[in-house]
Amino acid sequence: MIFKRTEAIHTIKSTTTWDVAIIGGGATGLGIAVDAAARGYKTLLIEKYDFAKGTSSKSTKLVHGGVRYLANGDIKLVYSALKERGLIFQNAPHVSFVQRFVIPSYSVFSKLKFLIGLKLYDWMAGSLRIGKSSLLNKKEVIEKIPKVKTKGLLGGIQYFDGQFDDARLAINLAQTASEYGAVTLNYAEATAIRKDTNGKVDGLYFVERESGTIHEVQARVVINATGIFVDDILKLDTPTHKNLVRPSQGAHIVIDQKFLGNEDALMIPETSDGRVLFGVPWHGKVLLGTTDTPLNEHQIEPRPLDEEIEFILSTADKYLENAPTRTDIRSVFAGLRPLAAPTNSGSNSTKEISRDHKLIKTESGLITITGGKWTTYRKMAEETIDLAIKTGNLPESRCKTHELPLHGYTEDKYPGHWQVYGSDMIAIQKLMENNPALSEKIHKDYDFRIAEVIWACKNEMIVKVEDFLARRIRLLLLDAKASLEAAPLIAKIMAEQFDKDDEWINRELADYELLVKNYTLSPKEVSNHNDPARG
Repeated sequence: MIFKRTEAIHTIKSTTTWDVAIIGGGATGLGIAVDAAARGYKTLLIEKYDFAKGTSSKSTKLVHGGVRYLANGDIKLVYSALKERGLIFQNAPHVSFVQRFVIPSYSVFSKLKFLIGLKLYDWMAGSLRIGKSSLLNKKEVIEKIPKVKTKGLLGGIQYFDGQFDDARLAINLAQTASEYGAVTLNYAEATAIRKDTNGKVDGLYFVERESGTIHEVQARVVINATGIFVDDILKLDTPTHKNLVRPSQGAHIVIDQKFLGNEDALMIPETSDGRVLFGVPWHGKVLLGTTDTPLNEHQIEPRPLDEEIEFILSTADKYLENAPTRTDIRSVFAGLRPLAAPTNSGSNSTKEISRDHKLIKTESGLITITGGKWTTYRKMAEETIDLAIKTGNLPESRCKTHELPLHGYTEDKYPGHWQVYGSDMIAIQKLMENNPALSEKIHKDYDFRIAEVIWACKNEMIVKVEDFLARRIRLLLLDAKASLEAAPLIAKIMAEQFDKDDEWINRELADYELLVKNYTLSPKEVSNHNDPARG
């Protein structure tokens, strides 16, 4: 397995030609790398930042068919996603599990309408169905969501969907690809598309961002899987390219679990912006979101807009007793969905844009995949490699990912956050057994240990402090302030592991402090809102 940066760079230097070169290390690109490598193709993946730094680590943490898409009549997408949901449960049970959802009902009509829709949702899942939707009386709704507003409550509907840890699944995909012979490298930025004398794509150039070294790569097929950045890569191929993606921002807030109650999730089916709103228990906290805000520009670290935060809080207030206010927010985060926008649309709304993916090939042979959703990453990868085989005249090989256990696969259950490590959890526990000092917590309020930092340095290709705190563990998203308090210790341990000096530590801590501002509300942002709509 080539999953260390030094080994990956050495292999890149010594390899003359790749079958498949992938730009982009989010869900889509990593899924493509697994598919290609599992079929036996010589595969390279480069990622400008860390794996899943963008949209792929900032989802609502749901593996789902998409109840909303069913209401919009997007039957094909829902059917496909429900099948893929089942395959994620099958192939990565350590990072995915069944989640119960409750929809509170305040009218008889809505109760029946949603029950009929969810029965259809169950039926479409077929043999991969994970639960049976049912009506709940008022008492049962209150038992499951103790903080729900009871005035006018008539009962509700219970249904089942999936939940997962997005960034952990992403790193498992990278590790799985490596186990099948792929080379995956983070902090490697594509700078140019290489073409032959006929103007056909035959490779790329990238800069390894840690050293500044430029590498030339020859490949039979190049795949652009950069999410919201696909247009940037397409412009490297064709400078006159017109944008394909329309970014839509989805914001979330994270609060303590006391504001919701038990282990059941809340689903609010109709909000003022046309989206559903979820309250989902996750790693001992609750995620509230998400929004749907069309944007005209994209960035790697988007910040939730003030009106998005207000929308989430005011919507929650309509359904929860003693609803959270700005002072209760532990973290805020936003992700940009790379919606495959219709080229002739002048609308400012993203609601009509399909969440399905779009797969295209340019005249020069560059393959681009965009749109889609986390749940369907495997199917998107399969279709992309099927096209790559034809484009690059690769030897035929059938897809093998339908039944391919991902790195960490285990059916054993572990307590707390240890579950998402899967089978790797045993090795991390042994580190602590062999050296009890590694059992020390990195923050007094959370069960993350020093051994996890060591493990990530040696086995999970972290480069920066944020890689660990934001994506290998999820402390930045769970409690931004606590993650900032833990950062000096993380930087010190990483410096020891990577033989870095005090200047590196200081630079990393300054970078991380700046990043955390995107995930927290300033005192001014809190004091300017006394939540007049709530109380």
